[in-house]
Amino acid sequence: MEHEAISSGADQKETTLNPEKPPPVHPTEIRTSISPSSAVELNTTSALANYATEDYSTANKPKTSISPVVIAKPSSSTPLKHEVTLLESPVALPLDPYPPSVKKRKTAVEPQDKQWQPITLDLSNIVKHYLMLSKIRLTTLVVITSMAGYAMAPSPFNWLTFVFCTGGTGLMSCSANSINQFFEVPFDSQMSRTKNRVLVKGLLSPLHAVTFAAACGVTGLSTLYLGVNGLATSLAATNLVLYTMVYTPMKRISILNTWVGSVVGAIPPMIGWAGCDGTLGAGAWVMAGILYAWQFPHFNALSWNLRPDYSRAGYRMMAVTNPDLCRRTALRYTGGLLAISLLSPALDVTTWYFAAESLPLNAYFLYLAWQFYRNSDSQSSRKLFRFSLIHLPALMFLLLISKKHWASYEKRATTTHIDRAAKQS
Repeated sequence: MEHEAISSGADQKETTLNPEKPPPVHPTEIRTSISPSSAVELNTTSALANYATEDYSTANKPKTSISPVVIAKPSSSTPLKHEVTLLESPVALPLDPYPPSVKKRKTAVEPQDKQWQPITLDLSNIVKHYLMLSKIRLTTLVVITSMAGYAMAPSPFNWLTFVFCTGGTGLMSCSANSINQFFEVPFDSQMSRTKNRVLVKGLLSPLHAVTFAAACGVTGLSTLYLGVNGLATSLAATNLVLYTMVYTPMKRISILNTWVGSVVGAIPPMIGWAGCDGTLGAGAWVMAGILYAWQFPHFNALSWNLRPDYSRAGYRMMAVTNPDLCRRTALRYTGGLLAISLLSPALDVTTWYFAAESLPLNAYFLYLAWQFYRNSDSQSSRKLFRFSLIHLPALMFLLLISKKHWASYEKRATTTHIDRAAKQS
């Protein structure tokens, strides 16, 4: 439909609206008008300002508005054309582009609402709140992988060192998770998955959370340093810094945060291995590689169904910014996980039974990743995520029972061999 605007110059014909005697209208004509009250609500940048007959830049001249009359004449052969007749009206256009209603909305938040409100500490639920602040399920997973690393090391098993290593690693995880929640309170409140965390709901004060994190961190580092060794302590301290100072802020900056987070998840088994053996042998790197590769199908499948939450909170996750990369990455690293498992016997970490026993488990994991890559729906992502929770502990168990170097057995075998040689001599 074409629109023709007729200016209000001296050479144009004007039509005067008479309230008592309106102008005649053809039965097939449609007549519409904009009332003066509606014109007040128009923004000064509206196209209506182009019809003004006065120079609004001059302060001495009255500011006027134009009330158009639009008459449409239908034709069977040509498109409808609008004839617009402009009339001057003594209604002034608003000088402020924001009407009072918009100003009221902008200043609706009172200053006192932005301040921290007093928080009453509920001592009856303090343990529960500490567990929530520590992300106890994530901390449990970290501790289990650290225990697996300790058990996989070829050195003699020392129960006291094992307890110190496990406890120190768990305390460091509690500290890191508490600091993470402290930094992410404004964003957690915008996500359905995290809106019930203790700091978001005001169950603990920020100072209380920071104090708890500091106490766990200092105690954890002291436990590892005094009860284990310096290498395990250094790895735990590095992981704390990576998680709180690199991974946490990077979540809102770059999708590379997933790769950094995978490094964080790969370090706990190395802490356990170092706690037992004092070094980082090939087995420590194999376990770290397995944990690193496992993070991608696990987290990418989890984040796929949380895209609205992550987008609303401003987190730059692959599932939000690059869904295709999210699916490809999950598939590639699942394949890499299978390859690392097959490589483990060649590196003299496990027996060849591990390669055979882990193959069906890894193959089904790869199949679910392929389904997620092809379908990219909530059902396939949910299946991949749920199986990842079963896959990791099952793979750790297969690693342990297929361990090649058992220190106690080798020590007994060596002692028996020496005794036999002594008797023969």
